[in-house]
Amino acid sequence: MRIVVADPNVVPHRDRFEAIVPAGSDIRWHIGGVSSAELRDAEVFVGSRFGADMARDADKLRLIHVCGAGTDKIDFASLSPDILVANTSHHGRSIAEYVVAAAVMLRRGLLSPDRQLRDNVWATPVYDRAIAQPPLFGDAHIGFVGFGHIGLRSWNLLRTFGCTAAAVTGSGRVSADAGLRWAGDTGDLDRLMRECDVAVVSAPLNQHTEGMIGAAQLEALGPDGVLINVGRGPLVQERALYDALANGVIKGAAIDVWYRYPTDDGDCAPSELPFAELENLLMTPHSSGVTSDTFVGRVDEVAANIARLQRGEPLRNLVPR
Repeated sequence: MRIVVADPNVVPHRDRFEAIVPAGSDIRWHIGGVSSAELRDAEVFVGSRFGADMARDADKLRLIHVCGAGTDKIDFASLSPDILVANTSHHGRSIAEYVVAAAVMLRRGLLSPDRQLRDNVWATPVYDRAIAQPPLFGDAHIGFVGFGHIGLRSWNLLRTFGCTAAAVTGSGRVSADAGLRWAGDTGDLDRLMRECDVAVVSAPLNQHTEGMIGAAQLEALGPDGVLINVGRGPLVQERALYDALANGVIKGAAIDVWYRYPTDDGDCAPSELPFAELENLLMTPHSSGVTSDTFVGRVDEVAANIARLQRGEPLRNLVPR
C-alpha cells in the first residue's frame, strides 16, 4: 500500500506513524508538495488539502485522511464516490488549557500591566489608585457558545476554580450531569451573553452559525466581559468584534481563529482590520490545539484507520459525503 503523507504536523511523529501502519507499506513523505507521479499510485493520502487537480491524478486513491478536524480544504465534488474521507480531533485537552489560560489572563486584566511595565509603569492598584482591583477569576460566570468536547473539557477545568456556567447549542440539549446552571438553544444566545463574564465560542461554523455573534451580542457581553474564540473566526462578525474591542464595548478577547489565513505563498495579516494595534487582545495563530499531545493522538488514529483499510474493516471518523 502506498501512503503519501503531506501534513507537516505528522513529521515530528514519523517513527510512531511508520511503526503503526501496516508492515510493508510504501510511505512517501512530501511535505513541500506532491507530484502527479506520486499521486498516481497512492492509495492513501494524509493531508489537509486535496483539490480537483490532485483528484485528476489520483487513479488508485482509496482514502484521504485529514490529520485534524477540518475538511473544508478537501474538494469533495471532485472525488469519485468510492474514495473515503476521514478526519480526527484529539485537540480537546490542548484547547481547554488555552481557554483556561486566556480566561484567567483576560478576566484578571493582565495584558495591559504587562505592556506598561515594559515601559517602567507599575499599573496596579497598589501604585495607582485610579486602577480598580480586579475580580477573583473563580467568581466568573462562563457562557459557552457551543458545548461539544472542547466546551466540556474547558468546563471541567474551569469549574475547579469555582466558576459557574451556562451554554447554548444548536439542539439546546446538554447532559444533565454537566453541572451547568442552564442550557438552551441559540435562541437563548442574547441571554447567555448578558449573563456571562467570559464567553467561550467553540460552535461549528455553518450557514446557521456564521456571524451569530455581532454588535448586539458583544454589547450584551458588556465592558467587563471577555470573549474567547476557538471555534472559527466568522462565528463572530469581524467588524463588530474590532469595534467592540477598540471602543471598550467589551473588556478584551482572545482570538485563535481568524478571517484570513496564509496560502502556500507565505504569511498574511489575519484580518483586513488592524487588530494588531489593539492592546486588549490576545492574538494567536490558530494554535490553541497544537501540542505534541494533540498530534500523537491524531497520528495514532490515522495510522490505525489505515490499518483497518488494509484489513477491510470499517473505518472510524468517516466524513459524510
